[in-house]
Amino acid sequence: MRRGAIWLTAVALLAALCSCTEPSPDTPQEVAGTSSPAASETQPALAGEVEVFSWWTAGAQARGLEALLGVFKEKYPQVNFVNSAVTSGGGTGQDLLAQRLENGQPPDSFQLHAGAEAADYIAAKQVTDITLLYEEFGLEEAFPAELRKLVTVDDKAYAIPTDVHRANVLWANVKLLQAAGLPADKIEFADIDSFLSVLAQIRERTPTVTPLAVGNTWCQVHLFETVLLADLGAAKYRGLFEGTADWNGPEVAAAIGHFAALLGYANTDRDLLDWEPAAQLLADGRAAFNIMGDWMPELLDSKGMVAGTDYLWAPAPGTLGAFDFVADSFPLAEGAPHPATAKAWLEVVASAAGQVALSKAKGSIPARSDIDLSEFSAYQQASAYSYSHDELVGSLQHGAMAGIAQVDAVGQAVAKFAATPMGAADQGTFQADLAAVFTAG
Repeated sequence: MRRGAIWLTAVALLAALCSCTEPSPDTPQEVAGTSSPAASETQPALAGEVEVFSWWTAGAQARGLEALLGVFKEKYPQVNFVNSAVTSGGGTGQDLLAQRLENGQPPDSFQLHAGAEAADYIAAKQVTDITLLYEEFGLEEAFPAELRKLVTVDDKAYAIPTDVHRANVLWANVKLLQAAGLPADKIEFADIDSFLSVLAQIRERTPTVTPLAVGNTWCQVHLFETVLLADLGAAKYRGLFEGTADWNGPEVAAAIGHFAALLGYANTDRDLLDWEPAAQLLADGRAAFNIMGDWMPELLDSKGMVAGTDYLWAPAPGTLGAFDFVADSFPLAEGAPHPATAKAWLEVVASAAGQVALSKAKGSIPARSDIDLSEFSAYQQASAYSYSHDELVGSLQHGAMAGIAQVDAVGQAVAKFAATPMGAADQGTFQADLAAVFTAG
């Protein structure tokens, strides 16, 4: 059975959300907390429940959600928060979410990635226009224009960005670099070839060490997007998804060759490992490098490693000057069963207090650009500086540049390629498969 009054139109729903004329038990208090004592005495506290779907279930992600929830509970103590987080990762989580949305059983709000992934939900009419909430919450200038446009269609906003991660980051184990007789104070590489040269030296000098830790298919797509960015540059990388660059072109062919070479230095059990056990290889001193997003410090720090002493980080090889971003966001689901409490959730998600609590625990940076980061970690401050000064591109694997179906198709192409000897013929087939994903229709 469909949950809630899903027959409401978007216009009627927004009218219910934004009306302040008849306070009721389902109506949130003033967003800015500026109502007078007399008004607060006559306006009952918001009660009921709100259901939120995400895949923030472990580690720093779970702690980030709990910190955000702490802000929510402090402001709305009588609202029961139903945490419908799934314990699978983003891919399977999206599949489960899709089933609920298609069956007319939406949660009130759910995690999505800003960009093409958000556009999929907008096109399917599974999220509601919340432009009026942007106005009510005073968000018109809160987010960078580049980020806001990724949750906007036809000048209408459909989701509120919460936090930003960087995807194109190289991580290194200092002791293993020293053991191989390599510089262990800086790991910036101008291009993929210079990085491959170092991987070769590690294999030759310390044969028991895995030069590059790599995880399963989604981790390999993540790696591949950083290689595309390195070999094509930011403008042509974006052009691949905007139709102005050629998936059949020589730069993509070169990137595929580099990707194959990198996998040749990876752990042989890569297809069996998610990102955490792959990262654990680096933390345990079994792998020298890993290319992964900046959710890595939480794992490395938890193992007693110290940034700058035990591990180093830098932009992924060849990507200096580019920031490959992943942006989490939350919309109001079309047909949300509890629109008033869903509005309250989005208010907290949008707030500076909520975003600070989330990112401090999660290791991300706030999506809002008007927050003082002086109390954040050195890495987070460096990430924020890069985000505001470097050239921004969106992640392929994490839904900014490609829709859900396209990301799935790229994953299938990568898995197929990684299972072959990855020779010249296999590389040609892989390139044709990629071109088909983005030129179909």
